[in-house]
Amino acid sequence: MNAPQRRQAIARRLSQSQGPVSAAALAREFDVSRQIIVGDVALLRAEGLEVIATPRGYLLSGGSRGTVRTFACRHRPEEMEAELNAIVDQGCTVLDVIVEHPVYGQLTAPLHASSRYDVEQFLDRCRQSGASPLSNLTGGIHLHTVSCPDQAAADRVEASLRRLGFLYESGGELP
Repeated sequence: MNAPQRRQAIARRLSQSQGPVSAAALAREFDVSRQIIVGDVALLRAEGLEVIATPRGYLLSGGSRGTVRTFACRHRPEEMEAELNAIVDQGCTVLDVIVEHPVYGQLTAPLHASSRYDVEQFLDRCRQSGASPLSNLTGGIHLHTVSCPDQAAADRVEASLRRLGFLYESGGELP
């Protein structure tokens, strides 16, 4: 299989996948290095394929269904699990986290967490890598883009985050 054929096979594989596919899994499947896959994905993006890199692997952007809302949040790092679970427990997906960096401007990191399992996997990767949350750069203030099946689910997320004291309101203090 030559490189263009492999890229088309990668695109097909991603389009047929029900969830993220890691670069390592693609490398094993196509018998190439992980770095070759990373390069292939970069070329697919350059050709216009909307590939999203999540902490668990690559996804094709399928557009969002239902309601997409952005929530401004603030909490301590140790409260991140409660915050993320409050969102996924309402049947919604945490698409990303966004912070406003004083030098780089807006920094966005994809999460694509839609279950407690996804949240736990994300937190495990944070612990194993020793990485701190992006919100540490901004005193705990951050945004989450959230995809919900309908407005009622988005309203439940807002109510849940408010109940936990995680919704950021101007001048709000850390709980």
